[in-house]
Amino acid sequence: MNSDALTRGMLFLSLTVMGVLGNGAVICAFLLAMYREGRLLPADAIVLHLASTNLMVVGVRCLLEVLATFNIYNAFNDVGCKAVIFIYRTSRSLSIWLTFVLSAYQCLSVAPPGSRWADARLLVAQYLGCIFLALWVINTSMSVAPLLFAAGVKNDSKLIQNGINVEFCFLSFPSKISRDANGGVQVGRDVVPIVLMAAASLIILAFLYRHSRQVKHLRSGGPITGGRQGQSAERRAAVTVVTLVTLYVLFYGVDNGLWVYTLTVQQTLSSSLISDLRIFFSSLYAAVSPVIIIASNKKVNKQLMCKNRLKVFF
Repeated sequence: MNSDALTRGMLFLSLTVMGVLGNGAVICAFLLAMYREGRLLPADAIVLHLASTNLMVVGVRCLLEVLATFNIYNAFNDVGCKAVIFIYRTSRSLSIWLTFVLSAYQCLSVAPPGSRWADARLLVAQYLGCIFLALWVINTSMSVAPLLFAAGVKNDSKLIQNGINVEFCFLSFPSKISRDANGGVQVGRDVVPIVLMAAASLIILAFLYRHSRQVKHLRSGGPITGGRQGQSAERRAAVTVVTLVTLYVLFYGVDNGLWVYTLTVQQTLSSSLISDLRIFFSSLYAAVSPVIIIASNKKVNKQLMCKNRLKVFF
């Protein structure tokens, strides 16, 4: 095994270990909370769903990449390539959209009681299951290209003309137009939530700034007598969401930049380096996000460490 393959394998191995353990811990904590309390709050359900999709990203794509790189098990034949890339693309896009849903819900949570935005938050909570189902249907239908065009590595000139090299597999499109159209759909699917997330984060940051000014004003006028603990929890939740969105913009911004570069190349790259970097950065979000959730969530941390009663995440 050459040094490049060893480095590649170790990087994906680190993502696999961090992602599986981190997302598994978050999932176990919320499942235990649901078992003990009999229900989950909407924000908890969103985080649980997000952790589950992130686990699919690292558990399917990164783990199989590690096994194939170290010649332990190679699942990347024609059928395996279709299945792995389809599941990866679906779970990756679900992770993006669920991060948007989380940021939007938190944005609505800072609205004053009795406002139309507060009513919208109740509506989102009421139809959260329908929102999850719609996201699954939409993102699954937009990820069908690998089922049609993915194949194992072969010595075929057509793969080099209109294909995308992803190390153990090729996406072989029948024409450049179909390749570019598919690429444009994938970029659009990522750009829409990134714009919406950025807007929601700006609203949250504006709320945090206004809230900090109000706290300073109250402290200057005298001691704060009530609501301090709830406001502190709300602030921590908002900061956590903004941090997750910032990571998304950073990691998936690099991912989409590399993807656009791949589409501008006339001929398929002989090396899978660009595709490897794309998979690494998109999987990095799935591996790092549970660390932020656990670190910023005292109650989840307490549940994992002491197995005491799990309270509300937000």
